[in-house]
Amino acid sequence: MPRVIRQIFPAVPLFRKQPKTDFMEAAHAKDTWQHWFEAYGPKLLFCARQWTRSLADAEDVVQEAFVRYWRHQRHLPGDPQALLITSIRRAALDHARRHARRTAREEKADGGLEERDCTFEAQPGEDADRRNEIESALQRLPAVQREVLVLKIWNELTFEQIGEALEIPANTAASRYRYALAALRKELKPACHG
Repeated sequence: MPRVIRQIFPAVPLFRKQPKTDFMEAAHAKDTWQHWFEAYGPKLLFCARQWTRSLADAEDVVQEAFVRYWRHQRHLPGDPQALLITSIRRAALDHARRHARRTAREEKADGGLEERDCTFEAQPGEDADRRNEIESALQRLPAVQREVLVLKIWNELTFEQIGEALEIPANTAASRYRYALAALRKELKPACHG
C-alpha cells in the first residue's frame, strides 16, 4: 500500500482544539470517503500512533482499518467513531502480531533505538522544548492510560464512547484518565504564560 496518509494531513495540533462537530456524521451522509478522511484522518492517525511503534506503522494501520470500515462497517448501527477506533485498535494488534519476528530482529540489530517522529505539529511562537517535554511524558505513561487520555483529549470522546471503543467499562476509562492526568501533573512543570 502506498504511503498516502502523510501527504493528506499534518500532525495533530497540541494546544489548538478542532471546532466541535458531530463526528463522523458524514460517514452515513453523501460525503465522499476522501472528504471524510481528510477531515478526521489526523485524529485517527494520532490514535493509531499510540498502538504502533512508528508513524509508518500507524499510517498502515489507519489505512487498513479505514478501508475495512468504509467498505464493510459504515452502515452498522452504533457510534461510527467508536466502531472505527475499535477497528484501528484491532488492526494495530494484528499488525503487531504479523510483524513480531521482524520487530524482534530489528531491536536486536539496533538495540531498540528508534528515531521518534514528532507527534504534534509546531505552532507559531511555541516552545519546542515544552512540546518535546509533553511528548516524552506522554510516551512514558502506561499504554492503557495513554490511549484513554488521547481518546478523551484529542479525539474528544466521552468515557462511554471510550469504553465502547476499548471494550472496557466507562468507569475504568474515567479512572485511567484520572491516573494519566495525575502522572502528567507530577512529571511536567507548569508552563509560565506571561
